[in-house]
Amino acid sequence: MNQQIHLVRGAVLHFLRDPGPVDDASACEFFEDGALLIEAGRVSAVGEWGHIAAALDPAAREHAQLHDYRGHLILPGLVDTHIHYPQVGVLGSFGRQLIDWLTEFTFPAESAFADPAVAHQCAEFVVRRMLAHGTTTASVFATVHPHSVDAFFEAASHFDLRMLCGKVMMDRNCPDSLRDTAVSAEHDSRALIERWHGHGRLRYTLTPRFAPTSTPQQLDVAGALYAAWPDLHVQSHLAENKREIEWVRELFPDRRSYLDVYARHGLIGPRTIYGHCVHLDEAERKWMADTHTAAAFCPTSNLFLGSGMFDYGAARDAGMAVGLATDVGGGTSLSLIRTLGEAYKVSQFCAQPLAPLSAWYLATLGGARALGLEHFIGNFEAGKEADFVVLDLHATEELAWRISHASTLQERLFALQTLGDERCVVATHAMGRPVYRRD
Repeated sequence: MNQQIHLVRGAVLHFLRDPGPVDDASACEFFEDGALLIEAGRVSAVGEWGHIAAALDPAAREHAQLHDYRGHLILPGLVDTHIHYPQVGVLGSFGRQLIDWLTEFTFPAESAFADPAVAHQCAEFVVRRMLAHGTTTASVFATVHPHSVDAFFEAASHFDLRMLCGKVMMDRNCPDSLRDTAVSAEHDSRALIERWHGHGRLRYTLTPRFAPTSTPQQLDVAGALYAAWPDLHVQSHLAENKREIEWVRELFPDRRSYLDVYARHGLIGPRTIYGHCVHLDEAERKWMADTHTAAAFCPTSNLFLGSGMFDYGAARDAGMAVGLATDVGGGTSLSLIRTLGEAYKVSQFCAQPLAPLSAWYLATLGGARALGLEHFIGNFEAGKEADFVVLDLHATEELAWRISHASTLQERLFALQTLGDERCVVATHAMGRPVYRRD
């Protein structure tokens, strides 16, 4: 175990709860000259630098590793609630909506992962680039190949990251090269759960791609595994695209809605998260809220694939847990900062613009809650795992100019939300240790 004491100085911001539609400033703590005291990888204290430094035992202070980030903003590590790591190679592919995107880009890219060397190379690249973008936790889709999960978890464990990943389950409506069966999916998933779930900071996520590519028998397998492990996770897709929804109706004519398909197979509840959720009605939102089933807000990919506008305001008002997601490779960047800018535009279109405190809550504690990880990460409460990102609000001349004209914290955060990107990331730390530093 890492017993090193880390003392971190800079402007510190974290959230205690959802700021809500009024962007309530009492939902967060901000220390302009702040400090984090980290012991054995966990937050020991957060507050004003003068108070933390004065209270620290002189012997501990002498042996502490000091990280001086004065002039920069320190936030909890960013949380990406939905990403397909094998699709990074098809980022920016032109001009298709969901079903055609899968056929023309996704499936060929994932078929290449039959070669373990391809999976390992891609996993190492994606983990390194996530850290360069300030992301310390993600809910990650691998491919149908079990070794694709091994590759990702091995890459993540090198940095001792809090990560979720799962083998895609897919036994119909897909190429033969990517098809498993209900039996093989159960066997492979059990083996991966036993190998990785709870190994270090890693947790396993059952991953049926989406209802159209799994038979009812395979969905039953996923539901049974979810019920068998009390702390297992589930991820899939829901109501992303209108053509997809019609397809689900054709494949499951006895179910009253897309969400009802998953419910029928025991795949809603705590630690379940569904990507997109664009085309939900009020009753479905309430059902998700009542069952603690979360949504991953994927604004960049929803725009890029022409899927529609996720109504974050309506989801929040219904009481749903929502996290932010890049959804690479439908999304076009690993940057959750860029993604926040797109989230603002989508929410503006839906007539409930995403205010700055709510935005950064969504990217940190909100994401942790959506994934059922808030007891481990998401803010700097004592005992939490000490993942954080350091951001430069002067990384570009345009951002610096705007910041020079900002008079409040909210103005600075909104400028960062809309004008910032990965160039703002100065450093990323996991369990207190630096795992990325900008040149």
